[in-house]
Order: sequence, then structure tokens, then C-alpha cells
Amino acid sequence: MTQPQLQELLEAGVHFGHQTQRWNPKMRRFIFAERSGIYLIDLQKTLNQLLAAQDLLRKVVLKGDNVLFVCTKKQLNQVVKTEGERCGAHWVTERWLGGTLTNFQTMKHQIRRLKELEQGQDEGAFDFFTKKEQLQLDRERQKLNRNLEGIKSMARLPGAIFVVDAKKERIAIAEANKLKIPVVAIVDTNADPDLITVPIPGNDDAIRSVQLITAALVNVVAEARKEVPIREVASDSEAYSSYSPEGTEASEEDSRRRRPRRKRRPRPEAIAARLKPEAGEPAAAEDAASAVDATPADGAPPAEDEPAALAEPAKRKATKAEPKKAQPKKSAPKAGAKESAGTAGAAETGKE
Repeated sequence: MTQPQLQELLEAGVHFGHQTQRWNPKMRRFIFAERSGIYLIDLQKTLNQLLAAQDLLRKVVLKGDNVLFVCTKKQLNQVVKTEGERCGAHWVTERWLGGTLTNFQTMKHQIRRLKELEQGQDEGAFDFFTKKEQLQLDRERQKLNRNLEGIKSMARLPGAIFVVDAKKERIAIAEANKLKIPVVAIVDTNADPDLITVPIPGNDDAIRSVQLITAALVNVVAEARKEVPIREVASDSEAYSSYSPEGTEASEEDSRRRRPRRKRRPRPEAIAARLKPEAGEPAAAEDAASAVDATPADGAPPAEDEPAALAEPAKRKATKAEPKKAQPKKSAPKAGAKESAGTAGAAETGKE
């Protein structure tokens, strides 16, 4: 396990902190002295914390998990990206998308979409689209690749994260703490060390300082990976894309894993209710009559070849469908009869 010496830390400027008016009182235990309005960090405590961070990352990698490196500072992101690629770890250097850890299921869909676009472009599947559609797909691919390039191969949550500048990456630290993921971070005099699992006090603005600390951690991760390779755990949705012919095999496996359907049991009551004729149908009386003829009398047992469950609904059906007796309608008096009756009444009145 390689660890830098005090002289190397001193030459890299790890001991320089922020101005005295920009400090966090919780960093008091890591501060050595004050010079010209700037706090100086105790490098011996930096070495002790760096050793503890190396032990933590080594245990994480030996368990089979991976480490996520996070640094979105423009002057330092290239350093972290290079070191992360050297040890095969995941990294985020452009922008931390909210929910990268806490909403990882949604992020997996975005990663799968990026893989589909890249594979479709490599296989020439975009040639069938118009130029405008090709341009839109290429823009979408570039945008996704810019934010997800370092976590394309991350099939599950990391075992630990390493953060440069704990104050700037507070959202990533909050998500990791919510999921109980250990956090290792370079903490300057203006940050809160209580939010970090293993804080490493040091200068998080100088390139040499960050490169020295990051390289010490990356060397440990690379050595541990040689002993125990990281197990590859990927879901079916990530293993195949829509452009891959292996996707059909995955879908067949999913169908075999599905729960078998239950066999439907015959329900005579439901069948009889469904066959019930609606009111007003012309054939209702005929069906009812035929049902009455086929139904045995009250109290009589059903036929031997007819189940009792079918005989009872048929009897109810015949009873409900029995037609009502037609009543004679009263005929309205004709207009001519009314006029003759009125004329006769007037004649009798005149005679009197």
C-alpha cells in the first residue's frame, strides 16, 4: 500500500486552507496554525485520515463493490477522470444529476437509452431516418454521454464514493448518506467534516494537491481489484438493448420465469346469467316457453344427465322471462260520435 510522505504533501501545498473568515468551526481539530489570514492544515492528521480512507476503499473493493469518483470542478475534473479510468472505477466530472443514487432506477433507463443510441449509430441503424431525425438522435446521444459517460457500466449502486470539495458536492454527499453509502472526501477548512465518513483534510483547490491524494487512493483500488475482480451484476434491461439480437433471448427467459396462468373453472351460474335475454326482445317469450317445457316441475328432481347447478338457473330464467298477459286497450271515442252527441243534447234542450 503506497502512501505519500509529509514532504510530498508539503510540496504539493496540501496544508493550505481558506481564509480565516471563511472557515467552519468543526474543522478546528484539523487546523495546525494561522498564517497571514490563512489557516494551515495539520499534515500529520492528513496522513492518518488518508491511511484510514485507503483501508476503507480496500475493504469495499475486496467485497466486490466499486468506487464512484465525483469532482465537478472545471480545473480538476480531468485529473479525477484520468485517475478513475486508470483503476476501472466509475466517475462523474461534468454535472451531478439529482437522484443519481437515490433514484438510480430512473438513471438506469437513461443509461440504457444511451447504450441503445451508441449501438444504433455503430450498426448504421440511423441511416433509415431523415437527416433531421438523425441530427436529433445525435444531439440526444451527446447530451446523455456528457453526463453519463463515467457511469455507463455502473449496473448497481457503488460501495463507496470519493468526493473532491465536500462543500460543492453536498448533493452527492446527501444522497450517499441517505443510502448509507460510505463517503471519502477531501475536506478544506470551509466544509463540514461531520457529513463525511472518512474526511481527508487538505487543499481541494490546487491541482497538485488533489492529484496526489487521488493517486494514493487509486493505487489502493487498483491493487485490490487485481486480487478480487468486481463481480458483474447487471439486470436484463441493461444487458441487452433493442438493437441487439440477444434481446429476444432475454424476453423468452422472462416469459419462462413468469407465474403460470390458473385454469379457469366452469361457472354455470355466470353462464346462465350471461345468456339471460334482455327485456323487449321478440324471442323472449319463445325462449321462456321452451325453458318451462324443459324444466321439471317444482319439487321434482333434475334429470340424471342434467346437473342440479344448471337446472336451478334455468328455472329462474323461465320465471323471470314469463310474458305478461295482454290487457285490452280502451278505444277512444271518435270525433263524429262526439259531434252527434252534442247535437242531440242541444235539440232536447230546445224542445223543453
